[in-house]
Amino acid sequence: MLRTRLRPMLMLICSMVIFGTVGIFRAWIPLPSGLLAFSRGVIGAAVLSVPAILQRKKTDGASVKKRLPLLLISGAMIGVNWILLFEAYRYTSVSTATLCYYMAPVFVIAASPLVLREKLTAKKTVCLLCAVAGMLPVSGVLGESESRPSVKGVLFGLGAAALYAGVILINKRLTDVPATVRTPVQIGAAALAALPYVLLTDGMEYSVLDAKGLLLLLFMGAVHTGAAYLLYFAAIPHLSAQTAAIFSYVDPVTALLLSAVLLHEKIGFYGLIGAALILGAALLSELEINFKKNKKKT
Repeated sequence: MLRTRLRPMLMLICSMVIFGTVGIFRAWIPLPSGLLAFSRGVIGAAVLSVPAILQRKKTDGASVKKRLPLLLISGAMIGVNWILLFEAYRYTSVSTATLCYYMAPVFVIAASPLVLREKLTAKKTVCLLCAVAGMLPVSGVLGESESRPSVKGVLFGLGAAALYAGVILINKRLTDVPATVRTPVQIGAAALAALPYVLLTDGMEYSVLDAKGLLLLLFMGAVHTGAAYLLYFAAIPHLSAQTAAIFSYVDPVTALLLSAVLLHEKIGFYGLIGAALILGAALLSELEINFKKNKKKT
């Protein structure tokens, strides 16, 4: 039993470690956020299209056509989400931007009663309040003025989190579309959504890239967007929801550790408290704990 679960667990961990390095790579690629999001989407969609084409005979074309508007809307939200996240990395530290971004599950909790007609339980209410409390030290309100993160960076991070929460909610309505088909369509739509912003701002200016920057860009598109999503979706069907939820937090932990080691970022004492509140609340909200059942077993 353990052997059958070990491979998907390792695949999920690998995908989370890759996702956790996005902020580091953004710091090393000297492209504007819009152009970086567009490039990531184009390269990632090309990589993700390969398994979609190979499995096209297993795909229900009618369900894809029916869900196409939602696929395109959610894809556009991913594109804007990337731009905001890259701007958050630009204006504040990777650690602060990552913690702001991990408010997404909390936003889902807040929106669920209205969007999904789900009841806001006591546990979810506590998680919501803890995460909001955690944002106070992370945003720098409780820190020294010279060490406070950029307000603009924090707002960009929270904006990215809100959009990603929207994508999560929309994806709950797209369960009839296979992930191998849904993802390349959404990533392609993300690139298309970023294109007008690119053309209206900095344009297709790749001349700032040297050979190293170009390789990093190709790596971000092919690995961070292509391979990581493939690993993630290959692993998820073989793991329980709780296992997937727990291992998904390899992503922010990786980002926090690498930002400290490679970028020499310091999160501070209050920041650590905020990180514990945000990540703890987000994780607890995803875990289904039935204390009554556990009590009966003991």
